[in-house]
This record gives sequence, C-alpha cells and structure tokens, in this order.
Amino acid sequence: MFTNISDNNDTYINKNELPSMYNITVEDSNWIMTAAFIIFTMQTGFGMLESGCVSRKNEMNIMMKNISDIFLGGVTYWAVGYGFSFGTDWTCPVLALGDFALDSSDEQMGPKFTAFLFQLSFATTATTIVSGAMAERCNFKAYCIFSFMNTVVYCIPAGWVWGDHGFLKRMGVVDIAGSGPVHLIGGASAFASAMMLGPRLGRYEHGNALPLGTPVNCAMGLFVLWWGWLAFNSGSTYGVSGAKWAYSAKAAVMTMLSSFGGGIVGLIYTLLINRGYANILEIINSVLGSLVAVTAGCFLYSSWNSIIIGCIGGLITCISAPLIDKLKVDDPVGASSVHGMSGIWGVLAVGLFAEDPYPLTTTNGRTGLLIGNIIILSEILLLLRGKLSSQIIVFSINKVVPIRMTPHEELLGADLAEHLIRHRGVGITRAASALHSIGEFSLKLDNIRTTGTNPGHEQYLEDYVAKKLQQNHSLNQNEKVFTLLNNVNLKEHTVNLAWLD
Repeated sequence: MFTNISDNNDTYINKNELPSMYNITVEDSNWIMTAAFIIFTMQTGFGMLESGCVSRKNEMNIMMKNISDIFLGGVTYWAVGYGFSFGTDWTCPVLALGDFALDSSDEQMGPKFTAFLFQLSFATTATTIVSGAMAERCNFKAYCIFSFMNTVVYCIPAGWVWGDHGFLKRMGVVDIAGSGPVHLIGGASAFASAMMLGPRLGRYEHGNALPLGTPVNCAMGLFVLWWGWLAFNSGSTYGVSGAKWAYSAKAAVMTMLSSFGGGIVGLIYTLLINRGYANILEIINSVLGSLVAVTAGCFLYSSWNSIIIGCIGGLITCISAPLIDKLKVDDPVGASSVHGMSGIWGVLAVGLFAEDPYPLTTTNGRTGLLIGNIIILSEILLLLRGKLSSQIIVFSINKVVPIRMTPHEELLGADLAEHLIRHRGVGITRAASALHSIGEFSLKLDNIRTTGTNPGHEQYLEDYVAKKLQQNHSLNQNEKVFTLLNNVNLKEHTVNLAWLD
C-alpha cells in the first residue's frame, strides 16, 4: 500500500512536502475512491455470510451488528483511529498522533480525504470480521460498545505496517492489502472474543456442528465478498499513475487465480472428508481463506505462485477449523481459521514468493523477503496485538454490561430478545410427512437437522424443563414470559417444540 512511482507526465500536489500516502494524482484519487466504495459493499457480503451461518432467530441481529460496525467503528476511526495510524503532528516507531477528528480545507484536502476513505473501508472490515465469531450469544448493547472500541485494535498495527513512521515498515515488512493488519488482527480478535464468550448453549453437549440457518445467504455472501476483494487488492496499488495501473490489473488477476486454487482444494477436501458430500461452508471458507492468503502480496506473485498460495490457504482453513472447534472455541462462521490462520500464511507467503515489481519500490528491489525473521516477528506481534487487546476490551465491557446473553434470551433468539422480531417455521416436517404418505419421500428426517434451528437449544430446553419439573419449583417471571412466547407450559408438564421447526 502507498506505493509511489513518479512519471514526468503526472502532476503531484506539493510532492516534496507530503507523506507518501498523499502523493497522488487526480487519476489516482479516482481509482482509490472507487475501490473504497466497492470495499464498503463487502459489509453486505459479510452480513449475508454470517446471517446464513446462524439459526434464523438470530439472522437480523447479525445484520444489525454489521451495520453498527460501520457507524460506531467508523466514528471512532474518524475521531482517533486514523490519527493513531497516519497522523503527522508527532510520531514514534509504534504510534502516530495528529489529524484527529479529521477535517481539511487546505490544498491537502483531496489527498487526505481520499486516504481516509480508503483506510476507513479497511478499518470497518477488520471490525466486522469479529461479529460472526460472537454470533448467537453476544448481548447487542455490549457488542455496540465493543464495536466502538475495537477499531483501536486495528488502527495502531496498521500504522506499524503502512505508516511512514511504522517500525515494521522500516524493518522491511511488506503487506500490500492487509493479510496481517486487517485479517490476522481480525482473526485473532475473533478467536479471543469467541473464547471469552464461551460456546452457544448445547453446542458441544449435544451433537456435531449446527446446521446453517440460510445456506443461500452464505453463498450469496461469498459472491459479494469475491467482488469486493478485487477492489480490496487491486485498489491497494494506491493509484493508477505511472506503472501502478499495470500492477493493479495484475493484483486483480492474481486474486482470482488464488481463489481458484482455494476453491478446488476446498471441493476436494470436503468430498473426501464427507464421503462424497460437498459441505457448503467448507468450500466457501476455503475460497475465502485463499483470498486472505493472497492479499499480502497480491501483485508481487506470479500466476502459478498465486494458485499455490491459494491452494495452501484453502487447505489451512479447512484443516484449522475443526481443530479450533476441538478446543471448544465456538466460532459459528469460522472467522478464526479463515482470517486468522490464513492470514498467518498470507504474511509468510510474501517472504517465500514475492518478486520485485519494478519500477515500483514496494520491495526495494528484493525478491523473497524472509530475511532476519522480520516476517515471523511481525506475525507474532500482530497476533498478540489482536488477541490480547480484544481480551482486554471484552473483559472491560463485561464489567459494565454483561457481554453474554442470558440463557432465556439465547433460547428465544437475539432477533426477538433484542429487536422484537419473531420468526415462524417453514413447515419442512409437514411437507416430508405428506410426501412420505404417498411413497415419494423415504429419507429419515431424524438423521438430518432442520435448517435454521438449533438442535443444541432443543435439547437444552428439554433438559431445563425436566430439571424444573423435578425440582417442582414455581415459575419465576422470566419463565412466565418464556412460556407465553414459546408455548412451553411448565405447570401442565407439557412442552410443545413445534415452534422450533
């Protein structure tokens, strides 16, 4: 990012007085802003993907979290985040100060606002990565506070890697579009947040991974993210002047080639592991993992190397997801593996496969940057920064507002408990029964979990009711509300779970 190359026919604004990120032409600014506009559409992709992964009683809550990430995380980034990353009033190797509550009316207005908008799109992406890992059990009010604060987790490491003052940049670390500052930070934050929240009710006590709520949403989310990733990576040439336009085109092609490799590996993996069945989420996450992996060096790779990087990124995602699950870290969308584990590989891949993009000065003439363990150091620092900072934030918020939903709220679903939205079933059981009566449906539904429900919650509810009946306790106020809304009659010793269908 912020790669600059002069051309005798280009006119720069006060080139000798501005930081590198402000040395852009009008054409550069047009390209950068267009890329930023497209990157913001990735919020739609994340929202669709995440809402498709959770039970339907929580899907609107996920969308609201993504919306909150933009305006709450965005105002934090405008107020202090951008200044911590790229401020010019005062700098040291680990922090910048200046340009807080950014406003400008001088001759630098265009370059400043262009840089801010582009970086804002990255900052909101880093925050949104976390929302899926906290799905189905995070208090919405607490999440709003988290979203407001979590932008700071991203902005300081972004300065380390991309700011002119940053010590990692000065040491020679190269990360074009953010495998480290965006995805590794986001993935580490997702892992830490999911770990501290604990698993969803019944998640590990009863059965395997929960069914997807709306699989079509997951697939549509991938398509939107795929589209946005092209702008994410090709826009990170930071312009089209001089030779940058050619490397922007190369970044887009290498991004696609990497995703091809990830998709192929994901397909092969899921067919082998699932005995001929293609698991939707494994394929989707494999493609996303390959996109994360190529991001750090998107225009520094050859075609074949991009495919190899994507294949490895997809495989790492597929293998790491069940391993994280074995640790009982409940990550409904797999953000920890997609962004965290593939982000580690993406940063490392630059040190193995990067080529000098002459005449750009991105690598300062170097091919292969795994020198002096600088890349390993950067990965460790980014990983620790994302994990520890998020743990501190979650711990602090929980002291003020309980960050975990109550069991009753979780069973009712966040849509009803937080937003007064109540969903109805889709009648799959009735349709299957009707078809079975005429001999056209022989598959046993007991072996297939209903899309959009949470079997863990069903079992937890039955266990909860049985325990209460055994203890012969009177109903408290919460249970009365629970009974009224969900047709659970504890006093008559009957439980109707049809509403979960």
